[in-house]
Amino acid sequence: MGVPETAIVLAAGQGKRMRPVSAVTPKPLVEVGGRPLIDYCLDGLAAVGVKLAIVNVHYLADLIEAHLRHRKAPKIVISDERDVLLETGGGIRRALPLLGNAPFLVRNADSFWLEGVRPNLAWLAGGWDEMRMDGLLLLASTVRSIGYSGRGDFNLEKDGRLARRPERTVAPFVYAGAAIFSRRLFDDAPEGAFSLNLLFDRAIAAGRLFGVRLDGTWINVETPGSIEAATEAIAASAA
Repeated sequence: MGVPETAIVLAAGQGKRMRPVSAVTPKPLVEVGGRPLIDYCLDGLAAVGVKLAIVNVHYLADLIEAHLRHRKAPKIVISDERDVLLETGGGIRRALPLLGNAPFLVRNADSFWLEGVRPNLAWLAGGWDEMRMDGLLLLASTVRSIGYSGRGDFNLEKDGRLARRPERTVAPFVYAGAAIFSRRLFDDAPEGAFSLNLLFDRAIAAGRLFGVRLDGTWINVETPGSIEAATEAIAASAA
């Protein structure tokens, strides 16, 4: 299929690991290479033809809304979580009425990538199979990413299905903050706040969570120290 025309951008988190920077600036507005993080995300969506982006907000929501107010593309609709922070899964569940019935893109507002040979969102959309999948995640290499020092999230099977990293081991891939979801992923999802990991694990058990490898360099901006590393990577890629 082509790239979905609707996306949700997760921008409601409190950015606790980004403190003290996030004490006065919401993490999506933290600048890297002279641009707010959320602009890398939204510009990437616009470039592949996304028409509508639902942006959820909670922490310092007024600042994010003000930044987005005059944006031309994609069209922005706010999903307001000022009353309660719903986490990644609960935030998307609340926004489902705004997302329509077709598969939709999901993007985290605080990470992005330097493209390789193939555009990653188009590559992700090309791998989508509505009959087999409830979710398709973009996966970054744990050892080739910038700003990531964890043990990884997933192993990728030969058929593209995902398996969780077993405890006390490392895995080669980390979720890169971009995915395509079917509304089926949220069937019987709980109300209130919950993590997407709950739904990922359920889809893995059903054999319906898949992944594709990111082409290029994933940049994860989690802490104040990672801002400099990300800025240097952008400058090096432009040289």
